[in-house]
Amino acid sequence: MNENLIERIDALLPQTQCQRCGYPDCRSYATGLAAGTAEINQCPPGGQAGVVRLAALLGRPALALNPTHGPEGPMTVAVIDEQWCIGCTLCLKACPTDAIVGTHKRMHTVIEPYCTGCDLCLPVCPVDCIRMEPVSDAQPVPTGWAAWSTAQAEQARQRYTQRQQRLERQATAQQQRLIAKAESKLADLPSHSKHTDPAVLERKRALIEAALARARAAQAARLEGAADPKPNPAQP
Repeated sequence: MNENLIERIDALLPQTQCQRCGYPDCRSYATGLAAGTAEINQCPPGGQAGVVRLAALLGRPALALNPTHGPEGPMTVAVIDEQWCIGCTLCLKACPTDAIVGTHKRMHTVIEPYCTGCDLCLPVCPVDCIRMEPVSDAQPVPTGWAAWSTAQAEQARQRYTQRQQRLERQATAQQQRLIAKAESKLADLPSHSKHTDPAVLERKRALIEAALARARAAQAARLEGAADPKPNPAQP
């Protein structure tokens, strides 16, 4: 895979991480484009201007935006109704740029400059207390890249990357705790079991050892991936 081409494509995307293109994030869409498995007209936040940018880079015809992925629209920001928010934290987990803050059973709020208008918080809210509001009241209403700057895209990219790194650290720490707990039990299995039958203890030991082997392999793979970070994309 041509990593340089992926970086150049990714730099032309708005970095809303909205998944409307059918991919889990903007870089994945860029990878699909570089591989020739995705079309250049699958990004509604980039709009028709974004299609033209990608067409110029990839030497493809500038297709019309595919309505299957949604229409081009104005830049929006999430707003949480404080009266209805129950503090479930589901929107925090869904937000790709950590633009929502709050704690369990406490009202959440949106940090407007960090919100990309991705809409991913809407379907997870169990009480429908989130709405999307246009950022601009200008007429005509700007859409696509007319409503979203390269500086905002770069900020969104950085915040998304930071979030992914944080989640990775948390997953690694959790895995390390589980491994340590399993190793402790394995070191003195009889005292950690209600069973005294040697055959039962051996079966239990074998199960724990197999689980430990899988956990260590997953941890090694995660550390190997962290040691080979992706290069920073160039500015669009």
